[in-house]
Amino acid sequence: MKRLYRSRNERMICGVCGGIAEYFNVDPTLIRLGCVLFGLTGSGILAYFIGAIIIPDAPNM
Repeated sequence: MKRLYRSRNERMICGVCGGIAEYFNVDPTLIRLGCVLFGLTGSGILAYFIGAIIIPDAPNM
């Protein structure tokens, strides 16, 4: 079963974008660029920090 976690390896601030990139198996840079563009609307920043609170850290392996 595939689960969404905040990344421990691809982390810039909280690991939300890295975790989304790992979940969808895409480059984290693309997700970060999309997050920046979404953040320009104002609600993207709020969505990022809500994701940082709701999405759990990846388990230690």
